[in-house]
Amino acid sequence: MKAVVWHGKEDVRVDDVPDPVLREPTDAVVRVTSTAICGSDLHLYSKLGPVMRKGDILGHEAMGIVEEVGPAVDRIRPGDRVVIPFNIACGSCFFCERELYSQCERTRDNGRLPRLAGLLGRGKGASLFGYTHLYGAVPGGQAEYVRVPQAHFGPIPVRPDPPDTRYLFLSDVLPTAWQAVVYADVPRGGTVAVFGLGPIGQMCARIVRLRSDARVLGVDRVPARLAMAARHGVETIDEDAVEDAHEVVLALTDGRGADSVIDAVGMEAHGSSLDGVLRTTKLQLDRTHALWQSMRSVRRGGTLSLVGVYAGPVQLFPLGDLFDMGVTLRMGQANVRRWVPEILALLEDDDDPLAVEDLATHELPLTAAPDAYTLFQRKQDGCVKVVLRPGTAAPPQATGSERGASAPPPTSSPS
Repeated sequence: MKAVVWHGKEDVRVDDVPDPVLREPTDAVVRVTSTAICGSDLHLYSKLGPVMRKGDILGHEAMGIVEEVGPAVDRIRPGDRVVIPFNIACGSCFFCERELYSQCERTRDNGRLPRLAGLLGRGKGASLFGYTHLYGAVPGGQAEYVRVPQAHFGPIPVRPDPPDTRYLFLSDVLPTAWQAVVYADVPRGGTVAVFGLGPIGQMCARIVRLRSDARVLGVDRVPARLAMAARHGVETIDEDAVEDAHEVVLALTDGRGADSVIDAVGMEAHGSSLDGVLRTTKLQLDRTHALWQSMRSVRRGGTLSLVGVYAGPVQLFPLGDLFDMGVTLRMGQANVRRWVPEILALLEDDDDPLAVEDLATHELPLTAAPDAYTLFQRKQDGCVKVVLRPGTAAPPQATGSERGASAPPPTSSPS
């Protein structure tokens, strides 16, 4: 089969690799019909080489048709259409019983590398599809087929008729954004500031507006992202057009700050000059510009929800200030299956209340993955979200709602 394979920094290729097979009674094999590139995949693409190996198959947002199941799998059967959660959970261990599926202790990689990777010495959480040798080194879903461990619990059956883009984001984007909003503890009539209007930030804003009467401020510097958020009722702040975004948030909230702030950027932020010095001297692994902007934007007694991924230590962390301000801080990988019932009910509404079919700006064949990674990383051609289609010979024609009425055609082409 063909799969998107990591070969080194900013070097992904579509290679022929062996087809997956059942290894455990709880496995399934799924033929992938759609798979997306996530902002977290860009971490692997350009930053996290030390925990990658040449030949690793990427991707953790996928859905498709069940081809084969092991003898212990009875929830799904061949022919079913399923979405595959990005974290791999057993459904019955100590943490899964508490709906902390991202911490599943049966799928955690207890090897030496994960144990040494953190300052606390506690290792990492549940295994993830296509996400480094810290998280199980499980082959990912940017492929024609994928082996799904713990298939007796994980895969989410969906209806056969709506387009893939109605359900695909249930694999990661939607539950991640939903959890971020729940963690943000948005008060009635309050103000939420969302830093980063990539796919997660877009959905955070839409979920806030769907679930509450809160005012939503969205901060980004990419025109296509700002325009998409504005279409969905977000008050946007162009970070390149103001001296300091957090000062704008304060000015819009009577100087107090937002009741809830969501950092949907993480270590892919543009960064500051101090970030550059700290990273060059190896004192800090991550860019923290968005984190600092978020902390400076939250009001006293407010809540800061971190959904953007941070991998390493953060120097000069203002713990004392956050303590003095009485700020609640919540964070973590999404516990996907915990949020599925609420989200799935919305996805099955014909009115599409979350406008999920307005998120994918580019739909390309799997063979175009190298160009697609470059396009997504550089935020070119109005790119907000890329969906790859295994087995597709040419890019489907984008609709006006997907690309924006005045957007030019894609610059990338199948390789």
